[in-house]
Amino acid sequence: MTKRLSKTLAAAGIASRRHCEAIIASGRVRVNDQTVIVPQTMVSFEKDRIEVDGHLIKKEERKLYLLLNKPSGFICSNQRRSRKSKLVLNLFGDLPFRLFTVGRLDRETTGLLLVTNDGIFAQNVIHPSFNISKEYVAKCVQEITPEHLKTISKGVWVEGVYVIPTRVKKVRRGTVKITVKEGKKHEVRHLLDHAGLKVKELCRIRIGPLTLGQLSYGQWRHLSDEEKDSFSTIA
Repeated sequence: MTKRLSKTLAAAGIASRRHCEAIIASGRVRVNDQTVIVPQTMVSFEKDRIEVDGHLIKKEERKLYLLLNKPSGFICSNQRRSRKSKLVLNLFGDLPFRLFTVGRLDRETTGLLLVTNDGIFAQNVIHPSFNISKEYVAKCVQEITPEHLKTISKGVWVEGVYVIPTRVKKVRRGTVKITVKEGKKHEVRHLLDHAGLKVKELCRIRIGPLTLGQLSYGQWRHLSDEEKDSFSTIA
């Protein structure tokens, strides 16, 4: 069965489909010993030899869908280094799969992070067209005032897109919950900074229907079939 090269790589767990398109365009993919830079090229595992960065890509392996409570100080890099490095992927030990994070949290942000080897699933979660909400709790140095809430609710420009949160709610004196859907880099920190708030702690507590539950920092679990399928329904 033939599929687009970008979709084939995503199904094999290389990265999200969008990232696979960038990998192909950069000249890192070879099909039958020829460099291919067109993501729409039709290929098949049955008849084509596909390589990324010189590594032979085999037919899609068993898919993993993991939910992690990310600790502070860990980096969301998909390049494994020394086991002593504070990389998110090192928290999963020696799982024999090519895993990658679904989107990213910055070094100091904690909370819910999905990790998988299914590029299509990752695309469904992170692409803004699928409209999946993400909820954060921010603890700030200052007391949250009505003016702060009003400013946050009005939104801010991030990476050329005007980000407007779908929900903003004061929880305690210096704590606010913010729900967003765009998925832009550091968007919640930009919203808080624009309102003049200094962040002490930032934690993502929800992605779509998924929450942290009772997971402690550094702990992870597999998604249930129902949880995994809920994103297919949303998308």
